[in-house]
Amino acid sequence: MSEHKHDEHCGHDHHDHGEHEHGLVAVTIELEDEHIPALDEVAAELTKELKQPWDRGAVVRLALSEFFSRRGKIT
Repeated sequence: MSEHKHDEHCGHDHHDHGEHEHGLVAVTIELEDEHIPALDEVAAELTKELKQPWDRGAVVRLALSEFFSRRGKIT
């Protein structure tokens, strides 16, 4: 098995690996109630597909990264 490469899309807590948090900042957001089960579903799908744990926060970060990337706001 190859060694895991950490980046902002890897979707898990880096404290387990003694790594920094890639500039994560704790924020509080309000979401539509229908978003919560969708976030949980996608986190479970990604966990199964990628064989590493994903949570709601990781899914939100991934979605925001893709959104801002498409708009040319981040690379």
